[in-house]
Amino acid sequence: MEEKKQGVSEDWLSVWIGLFIFVLSLGVYVGADILGFGITTAIWTNFSKALNPISKAYAGLGGIGSLIATYLFLLVIMTIGAAALKADIKRFIIGFTAVFLISYICWIIGSWAHVAVTTPPDMKKFGIAWSLKLTPEGGFIVALVAGLIVGNFFPGFAEAIKEAVRPEWYIKTAIVILGGFLGITAAEKLGLATAVMFRGLCAIVEAYLIYWALVYFVARKYFKFSREWAAPLASGISICGVSAAIATGGAIKARPMIPIMVSSLVVIFAVVELLILPFIAENFLWKEPMVAGAWMGLAVKTDGAAVASGAVVDSLIRAKAVTMEGVKYKEGWMMGAATTVKVFIDIFIGVWAFILAIIWCSVIECKPGERIRPGQIWERFPKFVIGYVITFLIILFIGVTSPELMGKTKAAMGEGNVFRGIFFVMTFFTIGVVSNFKKLWEEGIGKLAAVYLLCLFGFIIWIGLFISWIFFHGVKPPLAG
Repeated sequence: MEEKKQGVSEDWLSVWIGLFIFVLSLGVYVGADILGFGITTAIWTNFSKALNPISKAYAGLGGIGSLIATYLFLLVIMTIGAAALKADIKRFIIGFTAVFLISYICWIIGSWAHVAVTTPPDMKKFGIAWSLKLTPEGGFIVALVAGLIVGNFFPGFAEAIKEAVRPEWYIKTAIVILGGFLGITAAEKLGLATAVMFRGLCAIVEAYLIYWALVYFVARKYFKFSREWAAPLASGISICGVSAAIATGGAIKARPMIPIMVSSLVVIFAVVELLILPFIAENFLWKEPMVAGAWMGLAVKTDGAAVASGAVVDSLIRAKAVTMEGVKYKEGWMMGAATTVKVFIDIFIGVWAFILAIIWCSVIECKPGERIRPGQIWERFPKFVIGYVITFLIILFIGVTSPELMGKTKAAMGEGNVFRGIFFVMTFFTIGVVSNFKKLWEEGIGKLAAVYLLCLFGFIIWIGLFISWIFFHGVKPPLAG
């Protein structure tokens, strides 16, 4: 009823806003660098070099000018969206300004070299002796913590910015843009050895069918969670974390708080995995480098952490192979295996959301004697997945059929992905703001974390290792030179 009263849903708005940003990024093909003003934050030790516009064509803006331009661009399009939602425009503008600025400051902090650098060569490059090794996605953790502080200790401020605290809107828009970025990643990986691509696809299908069912079973039988809780949790742990939890929540019409809580846990546990698994792989899998790479893609649940884990494994195992056997592997193949497996997992999000929408509509919530109308499946289907699929297929098609445009395609999706990152970090800040500890505890976040901990370290990581071994055992990267 609420959606009808508003006249438009956040779900559809995320499609249109995501597609709008996606289309603007395609201006690169015709020489119109429309989004080149967007702000990027590099890993930094000297803050004066941290902020820069995406494109050199906008170098004159400088870092601060690019930040202001990005803020104004997003403020305009998101305020138009807020008007469509019948929001209080004045309160939304005030709230969005605070959300954007705090979130981006968190992103900058997360990009500090002592927080973000993951590999020994990069530590040497930046001249630092220690790092938390969180990757730049450590900014998500900083944003989540900042949001939790605001939501739990500054209720007056949280109430003042409430109109713009819309984590589902931000994440759904980000997922639409993400489709294009994954499209170019998938197109690039077509250049990898066919065996790696085929093995990666088989591995994720095998792993996912086992993962999801086991997590769902454990959550339902042993922790007594309802289906509304168990399904997003199973998707969050077994597919791609945040995006999968949100997509599943939309497909089954779960209360917004549920995928938000799952998302919080996903990010925290992904960082834990990033800090542990690469070093286990270095010690026990250095003779099976491609198994180690694929394992990172199957086990680590956020894109950035999975790819970063692959990069760390790539660096550690190549160094150990030289030391132990004098074998020098070509750089990037272990990371490529992790990325390939992760891309296939991400692609599966839209497919699984559609399957769950049908199952929930026709089986789970089907009343005796009631016939399911096709329209009911459509009503349940998470509309933002449509945008995700559209952007993915367009870029994949261009990448495969016009490889000569690969440079421009990568530049276009790189610009779009910058805005995806901003929506992601705003998502984590606003997740924190709406996460009142007292209410979360009452809702059962302690039990939720227990399920996550048990499933992740009890069987998901080890099943992922077993499947990686089955499909990648004996496969070696090419030798350097």
